Amino acid sequence: MKRVKHNSAFRVRLWVGTRKGLWTLTSDLARKKWTIAGPEFLGQTIYHAFPDPRRPNIVVAAAKTGHLGPTVFRSVDGGKTWKEAKAPPKFTPHPKTGERALEHVFWLTAGHASEPGVWYAGTAPHGIFRSEDNGDTWASVTGFNDNPMWPRWSHQGAGANPPDLPNTHSIRIDPRDPNHVYAAFSAGGVHESLDRGKSWRPLNQGVATVFPAEKDPEFFGNDPHCFVVHPANPDRLYQQNHCGIYRLDRPGEKWTRIGNNMPKSIGDIGFPIVVHPRDPDTAWVFPMDGTEVWPRTSPGGKPAVYGTRDAGESWKRLDSGFPRSQSFLTVKRQSMGADNADPVGVYLGTTSGDIWASRDEGARWQRIAQSLPSITSVVAFRA
Repeated sequence: MKRVKHNSAFRVRLWVGTRKGLWTLTSDLARKKWTIAGPEFLGQTIYHAFPDPRRPNIVVAAAKTGHLGPTVFRSVDGGKTWKEAKAPPKFTPHPKTGERALEHVFWLTAGHASEPGVWYAGTAPHGIFRSEDNGDTWASVTGFNDNPMWPRWSHQGAGANPPDLPNTHSIRIDPRDPNHVYAAFSAGGVHESLDRGKSWRPLNQGVATVFPAEKDPEFFGNDPHCFVVHPANPDRLYQQNHCGIYRLDRPGEKWTRIGNNMPKSIGDIGFPIVVHPRDPDTAWVFPMDGTEVWPRTSPGGKPAVYGTRDAGESWKRLDSGFPRSQSFLTVKRQSMGADNADPVGVYLGTTSGDIWASRDEGARWQRIAQSLPSITSVVAFRA
């Protein structure tokens, strides 16, 4: 791929959600020095904070506010001031299971470029909600929330549920078509809708299932941890799954396990996957130990990012700057991101409260913040 210079120097702002509030880190033009600000919402869990790429002064944050419960906050001045949504996401009774309580809002996605003001939210238990007024009021996407499969997606038994309940995440909009929406969720896999969420179909062929006894693993039994539609080539899809790393090239239907090309001693288990904003063949993952009791920490206590530049045919270990031993890092699915500079900056936050940054596409890493609360999300945007 011919390398084209693109946005070579600009300030980057990281929006960092944690278990105890929201912080921002802002770089200089060279992305060498960083200024930290915060916290906002001290004591509250911020699962996701996301600026609107169509109007960057608008920022929406998904919060769990202690005894006040789950809600959404919004800012129209770049995070200087915040107001709670007038009507946050809220379940209505399900036709089969009756009353439902929203545990938390987990994921936020800005809508299609042609639909200013539109946002989507993913929740726990599983749910998708849509706003048409920049996150102030939210309505249920009933084609998902009242889907006949919803009881199976959301009530799997104590042995199948993750610690924070099953979450709907990785809501992605095809940049060519606002009607084409993807979503990923525990035990249901990746699904797509061609009608803005009125109906859904599974997209899980070729993906290993965590519930091998299931008779229909294509529709139920898959556990994607993070799913990405490449912005420069929306027919190129990636996912980091509970059972490996996969790639799918549409109009194909069957995923290829590109994680089989990772070193056997490392494996292909993890939570986040991040793509280069312009090169569909380049992506990064942060592998974690998925053996036996699932420690979910850096294999062997030696953290590293792994990157591919050939769509997963090969992977390179990128560990320059990370500790060489006794560093058992955990990075959650929303806690790794990339900017749009050239070279691309890649960022990750750990559950131990540190933020690591690379301004050269993973070649070298430096810690730019430490001792924050456990980090739940890292989103990189132009400041």
